[in-house]
Amino acid sequence: MAKPPKDKAPKNSPPAKAQEPHGAAPRAAPAAPAAPAAAQRQGWLSRFAPGVRRLVSKRESPAPDNLWVKCPGTGEMVYRRDLEAAQWVTPSGHHMRIGPKLRFAYTFDGGRHEIIASPRAAEDPLKFSDDKAYTARLAQARKDTGADDAMAIAHGAIGGIPSVVLVQDFAFMAGSLSLGVGEAFVTAAQEAARRGCPLVAYIAGGGVRMQEGALGLMQMARTTIALQELKAARLPYIVVLTDPTTGGITASYAMLGDVHLAEPKSMISFAGPRVIEQTIRETLPEGFQRAEFLEEKGMVDRVVPRAELAATIASILQALMAGRQRRLAAE
Repeated sequence: MAKPPKDKAPKNSPPAKAQEPHGAAPRAAPAAPAAPAAAQRQGWLSRFAPGVRRLVSKRESPAPDNLWVKCPGTGEMVYRRDLEAAQWVTPSGHHMRIGPKLRFAYTFDGGRHEIIASPRAAEDPLKFSDDKAYTARLAQARKDTGADDAMAIAHGAIGGIPSVVLVQDFAFMAGSLSLGVGEAFVTAAQEAARRGCPLVAYIAGGGVRMQEGALGLMQMARTTIALQELKAARLPYIVVLTDPTTGGITASYAMLGDVHLAEPKSMISFAGPRVIEQTIRETLPEGFQRAEFLEEKGMVDRVVPRAELAATIASILQALMAGRQRRLAAE
């Protein structure tokens, strides 16, 4: 008698599971592969003692991007804290450009002052646009500097003498003269006359703002007229020329002070040296249009390092205001 054929499992079918005895505990699942050791994950540092590893990790953390600052004059890398302690003057003597916040802090006694708001002027009156709209340029400059325009005003004491100080910020569209800057200057002059105190101006700018055309040029006349209020009240107007002071700014309020001071090696001019050389076809002398050259020619009264500016201004104001008080008492 033939045997019945055995059932054959289909090819590629999974092997049958072994049956567990009834009531027996289930077998544990096979263990997963061991996780890689800490040494394999963390590299050679994991072989150090934990305290040493933490110390090394701190040293390996990236340094801040602004920890070192390059001197524009010599290319030397200067430690930022040393530069701040030196009022942003490098070891080579290069006076770096600074804004209103630092100017006020370095000028006023103890850095104490109150900000005087400037009136808002019309924006983009000519609807000017080149490769970028003027309104877009203004928005970007305001975002970068946090200011409405290129001039800031504050009131405080300098050597105990109450004073109004205005600062022109080159970082805002090259400190160019605009409707807003003109309004700020007029406000500063009027505020000084109203309070009966001197006006000190830190000047830096590349001329009249081209996006405002003739309206910007008109600010040269407006600022000149505003200074007549100070003259009528016999109040001093002290100008500190910083790098750079050029164009229509030089041709107006920058050169109308009772005393003109300048920071070392500042560029002070109307037209640039390259334009002059191309026009007259002659080589200009070394140091032409720098503060020291202009001091030698009598255009600047004194070149003063930044660290000495506050004391120098205070000394001048004390002398001029004392003379004013004597004149008023004699009348």
